[in-house]
Amino acid sequence: MTNNSLRESRTMMTLQPAVASRPQTTTSDWTQALPVLTGSKVTLRELRLSDATSLLAMLSTEEVARFISPPPTTVEGFERFIAWTQRERAAGNYACFAVVPHGMDTAIGIFQVRQLEPGFGTAEWGFAIGSGFWGTGVFVDGARLVIDFAIDTIGVHRLEARAAILNGRGNGALRKIGALQEGILRKSFLRNGEYLDQALWTILDEDWKNQRVIWGAQIH
Repeated sequence: MTNNSLRESRTMMTLQPAVASRPQTTTSDWTQALPVLTGSKVTLRELRLSDATSLLAMLSTEEVARFISPPPTTVEGFERFIAWTQRERAAGNYACFAVVPHGMDTAIGIFQVRQLEPGFGTAEWGFAIGSGFWGTGVFVDGARLVIDFAIDTIGVHRLEARAAILNGRGNGALRKIGALQEGILRKSFLRNGEYLDQALWTILDEDWKNQRVIWGAQIH
């Protein structure tokens, strides 16, 4: 997983890969309400207060929380986080999707996108998924949906992610989705009283669109 937090001051988190097909997307004015994004394995939708219990169970385990800022420790804490995500979405600063595998109703993780400059020219994304769903294809399916949404709907030009160097799974997930590692951010993430180095990963809109052409050729 990558770092960054579920708290108001920082967002993001990350997890595991697999394979996926091109998604089907329903668009809308995302600042009014997030669109529902449907892939081959998951549906991404706006978080609901009813997701708080499942998110607490999925994202508070040691293996998930190891490389992220501490998530809320109570259902009420997650409810406050969910309410904050909706306020930030309405302000046009941030989007947070619940990850719901096909056949389920509750969230097993989240994907987040927040602006790093006015107008979303540069944005940061992150994700956290319950460890029971690692290696199932949920990550890649959801990640492609979110990146498509960021580039095609929001209009992001440059999408950044940060992952602790020690976080092998998170870095591997970002590499698998097609992100490029640009450098090392030394001692840039404080976790459990220790400053950790992070890798900076980026996806540019033109690179992503070219990659989609390749995927389409492979699928057909």
